[in-house]
Amino acid sequence: MRNIGFGFLDRPSVPEQLRLAQKAEALGYDSLWVTETRLARDAISILGAMAATTTRIRLGTAIVNSWTRGPALMAVTFATLDNLAPGRMCAGLGAYWDPLAWKQGIERRRPVAQMRDYIGVLRRLLALEEGVTFESDLVQVRDLTLDLGYGDERTPPRVKIGIGATGPRMMELTGEIADVALLNGILPPSYTRTALERIAIGAARAGRNPDDVEKLQLVNVSMNADREKARYDAKRLVTQYLGQQPHFARALAYPEDGLAELIAAMGGWPPRPGGVEAAMPLVDDALVDEVIAHGTPQECVARARQWMDAGLDQLVLIPLSRNYDEILEIFAP
Repeated sequence: MRNIGFGFLDRPSVPEQLRLAQKAEALGYDSLWVTETRLARDAISILGAMAATTTRIRLGTAIVNSWTRGPALMAVTFATLDNLAPGRMCAGLGAYWDPLAWKQGIERRRPVAQMRDYIGVLRRLLALEEGVTFESDLVQVRDLTLDLGYGDERTPPRVKIGIGATGPRMMELTGEIADVALLNGILPPSYTRTALERIAIGAARAGRNPDDVEKLQLVNVSMNADREKARYDAKRLVTQYLGQQPHFARALAYPEDGLAELIAAMGGWPPRPGGVEAAMPLVDDALVDEVIAHGTPQECVARARQWMDAGLDQLVLIPLSRNYDEILEIFAP
């Protein structure tokens, strides 16, 4: 499998992620992605460390949300990262999720409109436009100009902007305005095909060629010679995401009564002790087989290829099992 990236959730340790990042670059991987999930890890800190310790590989967030960091802070953050790794950065943005946003006092409203406004301002700031002003009920900046570091040449940072879209309207917006589409993991290849159709609709609406949008998808990998152990770990993750992040359940058209039973068994977010395990029997193995690349090394490669065959430009492997080196080596381009 040629065009491939590697990404990290909340594991392994940060020093291990940096070691694996350097190994991925040495093995010929195209890209590295750092997620910002729950309140486990800050993606920007890790991305900066990767920028300082690699030389070629593309780097990005998959994703950081557009609500806790304003567009001005996001612009200066990625301008700084571009200074460390010129031309290698992608700001992958997402619309966040409840109840985590709500727990922080954030009222998410009209996420598609907010993302459009946010990216519009972010692009203008990164283009070094002077005195950027924008006023909507969702995003406001007034007479802002992005400064660069003292002595730096005043050249716009070469930062791509991606959207981590899940729903159909956000997918169409991705086709309209993004450089990169970052499709969520834990969704089947059939979803991928529909998502790419939505991206094409959005691109056509904006007079763009759909091929101008790079299309990536996160694919979770649970690799183990013991097939049952690989499936157990995969099923645990699927159960956790169904019970915690409602946009996944919507994208999967998961039955509402079944979801309510699963959430009750799990105990909400965060789950009660043992809650994920209690809810796992409610999730069908067939669904797990559709949304996670799991099993032996050969089975993982074959399953992952199904997403690539759906029309993507690149897969981003997200290791679920802890044999990170083995996964890197098995999938190496």
